Amino acid sequence: MTTAVTAIAPAGSERTRQHFESALEFETDCWDVHDSMTNNKADFVLFDVRSPDLYAQGHIKDAINMPYAKIIEGTISRYPQDTIFVVYCAGPHCNGAHKGAIRLAKLGRPVKLMIGGITGWLDEGFTLVTDTI
Repeated sequence: MTTAVTAIAPAGSERTRQHFESALEFETDCWDVHDSMTNNKADFVLFDVRSPDLYAQGHIKDAINMPYAKIIEGTISRYPQDTIFVVYCAGPHCNGAHKGAIRLAKLGRPVKLMIGGITGWLDEGFTLVTDTI
């Protein structure tokens, strides 16, 4: 018997390993970002690519608000060329992080997307900080 799940056979082990390893070249997750940042081991710059208003309402501690449309050479020139950037937005329903990653890549900068965004961060039980005026 064949189901919709098994109608197309799974890829072989080597091809499967290559596929999932290659995905990790492009993305990271909330847990790994949190672990790096809370243990003072962050070897990346974290960009919140949402609007300043949304950033002010709640963001990841030490994230820099850099709306994706503002990612241009002039705004990131202070970072060494080999700086690794991690971008996030609201969550899986938002493509702002993808747009930010594209802009960084076009500028020749290494970048990863934090899958899940704010939604994933909160789902993991992590907290946000807010700006105080």
